[in-house]
Amino acid sequence: MNNNIYNTLLITQIVISILLVISVLLQNRAEGLGKMFGGGGEVFRTKRGLEKFLYYFTITLIVILVVLSLTLLKLG
Repeated sequence: MNNNIYNTLLITQIVISILLVISVLLQNRAEGLGKMFGGGGEVFRTKRGLEKFLYYFTITLIVILVVLSLTLLKLG
């Protein structure tokens, strides 16, 4: 029984990791080191629509991934 739960959590962790990578890659690429060196004329910009959803979705996936990792560590 314990091995079954461990394998299910491990597969879930892999799926969450893939979703996290996709979520990060889909986010706006214009925000990077370019703004730090004077690129871009915007001082402040709010996130709206899909960008806001992806931002919170990424944070949620990170929290789930950390909890799954700690749970797998405890079971392993």
